[in-house]
Amino acid sequence: MTILAIEDLATHLAAGDLVAGLDLGTTTIGLSLSDRGRRFATPRPVIARKKFTLDAELLLAFAAKDEVKAFVIGLPINMDGSQGPRAQATRAFVRNMEQKTEIPFAFWDERLSTVAAERALIEMDVSRKKRSERIDSAAASFILQGALDRLSSIARASEGGF
Repeated sequence: MTILAIEDLATHLAAGDLVAGLDLGTTTIGLSLSDRGRRFATPRPVIARKKFTLDAELLLAFAAKDEVKAFVIGLPINMDGSQGPRAQATRAFVRNMEQKTEIPFAFWDERLSTVAAERALIEMDVSRKKRSERIDSAAASFILQGALDRLSSIARASEGGF
């Protein structure tokens, strides 16, 4: 497995390859999946975290079932740009995944993704109880959508567009 910058991921992916978004929490892993055109991120059910080995098996089973060719994982950077314990834990998770898979990972700055997801769920009039069940996958979708938009921008620029 490789850790790629988003620009390198753009050249790594073939047309139609699916990308998964991950929001790594302490108790769950939020999941989302792109469409084959890589225009839209769709939330998927969360993985309840237990221990790394089991979490990795479930994540890789999801990737195999949905033919995922890359992961975009939210990197929890502090508002001042520094990286605290959660960012270190996310980097450690990805390093441990390197032993388990060849699927590349790309980090994506996830600042405010949970806030944006919470607002979107409130606007959709989702109850507080259901919001707590869906927030991590909604955040994963915001993370992935940001990365998909960037990948699209890179593709347009390489084609001579703007």
